[in-house]
Amino acid sequence: MIKRRGLKALAGFAATAVLLVGCSSTDGGGSSTDSASADGGSAGGSIKIGATFPILDQFLQKVADGMQAKADELGVELNIVAAQEKADVQLGQVENFISEGVDAILVVPVDTDAAGPMTQAAQDAGIPLVYVNRRPSDLPSGVPYVGSDSLVSGTLEMTELAKLAGGKGNVVILQGDPANEAAVLRTKGCQDVVDKNPDMEVTKVQAGNWYREEGQSIMENWLQSGDQINVVCANNDEMALGAINAIKAAGISLDASGILVGGVDATSDALAAMAAGDLAVTVFQDASGQGGGGVQAAVDLINGKTVEDYVDIPYQLVTPDNMADFQ
Repeated sequence: MIKRRGLKALAGFAATAVLLVGCSSTDGGGSSTDSASADGGSAGGSIKIGATFPILDQFLQKVADGMQAKADELGVELNIVAAQEKADVQLGQVENFISEGVDAILVVPVDTDAAGPMTQAAQDAGIPLVYVNRRPSDLPSGVPYVGSDSLVSGTLEMTELAKLAGGKGNVVILQGDPANEAAVLRTKGCQDVVDKNPDMEVTKVQAGNWYREEGQSIMENWLQSGDQINVVCANNDEMALGAINAIKAAGISLDASGILVGGVDATSDALAAMAAGDLAVTVFQDASGQGGGGVQAAVDLINGKTVEDYVDIPYQLVTPDNMADFQ
């Protein structure tokens, strides 16, 4: 069992600053205790884990659902909150978890470049910490990250788009929040593939911050500029769907003769767009696997087990040929 160095008296944020979006408890006795013990839980009582998210959009809600499913399986009490996309609020939530005496903390960071204070607070309190889905840029050894290699997703996406485009054309990249490691690496994956195709060129890159409406607005402006665009490599499905809305409104076909659009996440809306012939490619990110893997890693740490610094949950390419496997 990991020893704690003692809880510090940390000032918690006001309750109104914390958006409580989900909370579940399971009975600490009976079969729940047996299940937790068998999978690394504590036979002395219910394990309590706090989890903080930036927001709970369509994709991150799936991560949260995966956490809850694994927590229920292990008989763990899980408290999920969201930080309204504010890094200071998220730090306050971590401090609140520490003050409440949770056994472990899960974090999907608002800003991967500003996760250091959360890491330090948990380490000072001797509480196991696991990052999920978004990997901090300064993550120290001994603090696990459960997620996927974002470079792979961008590479898979753009490789398939390049194939569909015949290795030719102008490519625009809709980037997520540049403060997130995923946005940086997915963009690099797109760029790297384009660089390997001499008849392709990235002509525009702009941050849509993961939002559908921003992706649509950016795409509308690009189309109005009159510049030739053949491929849209979006960092996620939401921005891809926004781009599709703009392209359809402009009367341009969504195929190799018009504009090909790709995304990442394989959300239900994205798969519906693919079934309609609008989205050319997406990449499945196993949200449930990431969430469940985060809870399992936290429980293992609580029990003193060794957890790798990087727990990989692989990406998978999704095309019209195999999309049924992901619906």
